[in-house]
Amino acid sequence: MKPTTLPVKARAHTNIALVKYWGKKDEDLIIPQNSSLSLTLDQFYTDTAVQFRDELAADQITFNGRTLTGDAQRKISRFLNVVRDLAGITEFASVETTNHVPTAAGLASSASGFAALAGAASRAAGLQLAPRDLSRLARRGSGSATRSIFGGFAAWQMGHNDEDSYGYPIAENVNWDIAVVAVVLTTAAKKISSRQGMRAAVKTSPYYPAWVQTATQDFETVRKAINDKDFETLGHVSEENAMRMHALNLSADPSFTYFNADTLRAMAIITDLRAAGYPCYFTIDAGPNIKVLCQKLAVEKVVSSLQSAFGEDAVLVVHPGPGLTFITD
Repeated sequence: MKPTTLPVKARAHTNIALVKYWGKKDEDLIIPQNSSLSLTLDQFYTDTAVQFRDELAADQITFNGRTLTGDAQRKISRFLNVVRDLAGITEFASVETTNHVPTAAGLASSASGFAALAGAASRAAGLQLAPRDLSRLARRGSGSATRSIFGGFAAWQMGHNDEDSYGYPIAENVNWDIAVVAVVLTTAAKKISSRQGMRAAVKTSPYYPAWVQTATQDFETVRKAINDKDFETLGHVSEENAMRMHALNLSADPSFTYFNADTLRAMAIITDLRAAGYPCYFTIDAGPNIKVLCQKLAVEKVVSSLQSAFGEDAVLVVHPGPGLTFITD
């Protein structure tokens, strides 16, 4: 392959996992213990530009205007090595990334980040990968990035190796009544990374085998609910799946949690609103922040209730978003 002469810029959006993966069978290839399913969002995204250049003596990586060094730089370079191997090139790359997602705060910034990097880097290296192969490549950086290649509802087939573990779309054009209210309770980086948390749950939770079995059942139930446009089943199972995932962390040794006091407070608000007849359900990834699945009837009430508790700036209404796109300036 021959690298492009100009930088290639790609945009990918983050996603919220409705049926979560929590634990890997292969940490190097990032092969999960169970299949997962998510919804890509429209307002949280990452823009990344990549160019492979002869004159560089090392990869130059800029993140939100800051040059990366140390472990952060090495992680990106390892991913770029995968791209270089695929393309049969040796040039180092310049990478410029702008993140429009609070980093490491449970809003899956790694999903949009590595999906955008996979798109921009592969094309800059001269590759023209199909969406499935892009999802396989993105998986090598972050498991959840596998799904951010696609818009709307997307799934990640667990698989057993590099070839058969990939993402695919379920319903990219979401044309029914569903919105997401994102509640950013903190933008601080979490103390326990997703990688560390998964490893602890797999190794020490006595309930881990039951999680895999239940999550597999949840996947099929939620996929059918999407096909049927059954919001109540979608919301209920997504909420239960999230709580079971976080229960693994509480049952690990040593026990840990991503929740904080505001997480519990927000959960109680949503539970009370649902009891009052508003169609809304929460889900929580590996962090304290909450995302609330709503129908139009509930959005205004959910927003006002959460703003009263946490402030106007903490609450944002988002909708199903697009998959990976390439940007031409």
